[in-house]
Amino acid sequence: MNVNEPQFWMMVASIIIAVCFVVMAFSMIAIALIVRKVIGTVNRIEERVEPLIAKVNAMSDQGKVMSVHLTEVSENLSTATKYLAESTELIKDEVAELKQLVGSTAIVARDKVELVSQTIDRTQRQVTTTTDFVQEKIVEPAREIAAVMAGVRKALEVLFAPAPKRIDRVYLEDEMFIG
Repeated sequence: MNVNEPQFWMMVASIIIAVCFVVMAFSMIAIALIVRKVIGTVNRIEERVEPLIAKVNAMSDQGKVMSVHLTEVSENLSTATKYLAESTELIKDEVAELKQLVGSTAIVARDKVELVSQTIDRTQRQVTTTTDFVQEKIVEPAREIAAVMAGVRKALEVLFAPAPKRIDRVYLEDEMFIG
């Protein structure tokens, strides 16, 4: 392929877009896995905090001090959960945008393939038309001129050939053979 051809640049652009999609897909998968691990960790932390709350209620002397600390931990967990929910919403939005981008890219690619197909068809018609024109206007007249020239050559050879010699005597040794 030639660097000056648009098809080359279309191919390069398509490859770059495809690589971007692959990188974005891997990034989305990595984000989803991290979010999943964080949610699992948060769930495990919540499961461990609940028994502590029951023990704190049993211990009335330390309950007030422990409740203040647990309230802070709950607020932090709530903030983390809120951030995780926002992250999940952002991920959903990005996936929707990716779906839309993939759809529009497929439409553009289909249009470009159709354009290339039309260009190939037009080029084939032009080559056929040119071949027919050359056959009709050059090859056939050249063949006819060659035939006429061969005839003219033979005519000139006959016209300018030396006159045959006359036979003035008869040779006896020659016998006439009629068979």
